[in-house]
Amino acid sequence: MKPSQRARKASVARNTAETQISIELDLDGAGASRIATGVPFLDHMLDQVARHGMIDLEIQAKGDLHIDAHHTVEDVGIVLGQAVAQALGDKRGVRRYGHAYVPLDEALSRVVIDLSGRPGLEFHVPFTRARIGEFDVDLVHEFFQGFVNHAAVTLHVDNLRGANAHHQCETAFKAFGRALRMAVEPDPRTAGAVPSTKGAL
Repeated sequence: MKPSQRARKASVARNTAETQISIELDLDGAGASRIATGVPFLDHMLDQVARHGMIDLEIQAKGDLHIDAHHTVEDVGIVLGQAVAQALGDKRGVRRYGHAYVPLDEALSRVVIDLSGRPGLEFHVPFTRARIGEFDVDLVHEFFQGFVNHAAVTLHVDNLRGANAHHQCETAFKAFGRALRMAVEPDPRTAGAVPSTKGAL
């Protein structure tokens, strides 16, 4: 069955002693989002992923923010990865690979993704400062690591240049959305086949 013939949607909830998170998504959406994680900067970045990935995305999260944002940011990445994996199913008929370059003023980032079935992250973003407002930039890596581990994808995130940390981060998330959009798109030339010589991903 081709991806265009079935709804590529997912609904995932994950509850722990540290966070309670629910995500609903539609890979064939219009880029609409409703996001409330309790971490405003993360909400802003995830809105970019939805808009540029053309994914309808609803995220509700409550976490132990009285400690810090670490658990919330990481666990949102985990649940988003689970939701993408669920929506993709056996990955028949998708392009599999996606890439994007996104600039924002002086900053430029490149993201390349492979829906490989193997989790792997190469993250090279030399942030020019440690915090963006109240947001700890170390958590960007934690978000993507959580996503990669549970979506079972290979992901390369490279900030090629940038002086403003907000711009560096935003270009990375926008490029991620664009690359994901390309990778999950139906490929009309594959006739619904799994895009691997192994026959499975």
